[in-house]
Amino acid sequence: MEKQNVFDILKERGFIEQCTHEDEIRELLGKERVTFYIGFDATADSLTAGHFLTIMALMHMQRAGHRPIALLGGGTTMIGDPSGKSDMRSIMTKETIAYNADRFQQQLSQFIDFSNDNAIIANNADWLLDLNYVEFLREIGVHFSVNRMLTADCYKQRMETGLTFFEFNYMIMQSYDFWKLNQLYNCTMQLGGNDQWSNIIGGVELIRRKEQKPAFGLTFKLLTTSDGVKMGKTMKGAIWIDPEKTSPYEFYQYWRNVEDVKVEELLGLLTFLPMDEVRRLGALEGAQINQAKEVLAFEITKIVHGEEEAAKAQEAAKALFADGANMDHVPSTEISKTELGEGISIIDLMLKADLIKTKSEGRRLLEQNGVRVNDEIFSDISKLITEDDFNEGKLMIKKGKKIFHRIILN
Repeated sequence: MEKQNVFDILKERGFIEQCTHEDEIRELLGKERVTFYIGFDATADSLTAGHFLTIMALMHMQRAGHRPIALLGGGTTMIGDPSGKSDMRSIMTKETIAYNADRFQQQLSQFIDFSNDNAIIANNADWLLDLNYVEFLREIGVHFSVNRMLTADCYKQRMETGLTFFEFNYMIMQSYDFWKLNQLYNCTMQLGGNDQWSNIIGGVELIRRKEQKPAFGLTFKLLTTSDGVKMGKTMKGAIWIDPEKTSPYEFYQYWRNVEDVKVEELLGLLTFLPMDEVRRLGALEGAQINQAKEVLAFEITKIVHGEEEAAKAQEAAKALFADGANMDHVPSTEISKTELGEGISIIDLMLKADLIKTKSEGRRLLEQNGVRVNDEIFSDISKLITEDDFNEGKLMIKKGKKIFHRIILN
């Protein structure tokens, strides 16, 4: 049986949003090993759920025999991409950026095989930080029209609030990255999120003008809710790949609780399940859609954290709705008898468990009957939690409909 073209795989699974030369890209990916790159600006010390779609695309491409370059933005992070931003990104130190880039490299190695030239890890700090400005303008700047750049979405939306010359350089720097990778590794294709379209076109056109060689660009859809808001955030902040920042249980629960209408799309994008199975699960309705959500959460958690952690997270989630099940993997906070004393307010206890950010948030939740203690609605702000409320040294707090947390007395 003929091997399926990875372009068709990505298209069928819902990845592809735009590409510069669709027929040529499809033909190229079907007939030879293509070196392509995706950039990761090192703005935090962990990749996020938002990066995960990009990681999945990298994995599909590598499985099809192509060679990924994961480009760490040690240089571009010092500027900050204005795409999709309403204000300028805060400037980070070189040391922080270098540390973050190192963490990204470790995490990407979980998903991509960098051995034996199967993939390359590069860092644009290697060529951007020591650039000679005048030479750069003569060599690269001459190929960019300011009028054309100002029509790009990433700049247009910033014109009213103010676009600094500092950020205006970002597109040229990213385009230079593509040209540099083309020179070093014969990289002919850049992939990225749809918010990168203008920057990617800049690099494609720079290589075609400067080298008279083919170069291609392809963008993926962004993970958004049905309202168009970027996915990967909760009340507590970003959903991280690092299990120390977002536990496998919290990670699992995030995907377990997505909107019904997003389930089929996310199964296609973020799992390796066959598309027939994706469509079958996506067609489930009513209460049955929860089965599809459990499969979605398990499969994503398995890819990111391994099968054992995914199974633990699934067991913990199910335990919340079943008597006598194993509760060991439900998130928990320990409190000493000294801390408990004669009693502690529910608001102070929720603050300690990181279930709320402020006391006013806690009061609002209690007033709206949004807190349960041991499955009983708890709305009396003045009532203290005492040792009598613990069952064998354990107490369960439920916040809203979906967040559970155990308090363990020791």
